[in-house]
Amino acid sequence: MDTTPFSGWENFYVIVGSSAGALIGLQFVVMALVANLPHQQSGAQAGNAFATPNVVHFGVALFLSGVVCAPWRGVDVPGLIFGLLGLCGIGYSLIVTRRMRTQTVYQPEFEDWLFHSILPFAAYATLALSGYLSRIRAYWPMFGVGAGALLLLFVGIHNAWDAVTYHVYSSRPKRVDAGSTHE
Repeated sequence: MDTTPFSGWENFYVIVGSSAGALIGLQFVVMALVANLPHQQSGAQAGNAFATPNVVHFGVALFLSGVVCAPWRGVDVPGLIFGLLGLCGIGYSLIVTRRMRTQTVYQPEFEDWLFHSILPFAAYATLALSGYLSRIRAYWPMFGVGAGALLLLFVGIHNAWDAVTYHVYSSRPKRVDAGSTHE
């Protein structure tokens, strides 16, 4: 019986990875549909702050699933990958936070800061710390990697839903009531 630190995680990562992959595809469909809606000139700023990170978070969850499901003989290389990915994610979270501050299309509220900045930063920091700790003891840091991947998946789901509802309610043309008269 093969007992590596990754044993028992296969089903978890098949679910997380499949979900992330499907949601990446849905993001592309939604973006294609939203592209036909009227939007403001500085919409690219808001997209860089609010839309693109969702695909990145889903992509990281999918990538983590692939790394964990690969047939590793030890934890050194995957631990290094977790740590580097976490550090890169921390840097990306800081970039997204700066983009949120500088874009002028939408005034972020606390929920936006929480789901677009704070929680992704926490997920990537957990991933970086888990990568580091995996060199000391491999079993428990795998829960940190799983928590980071799951948090990125849930953050992406929340943010994608938030973006879709924003476009549905803010970008569509105003309807004329059926009972009103036109002269």
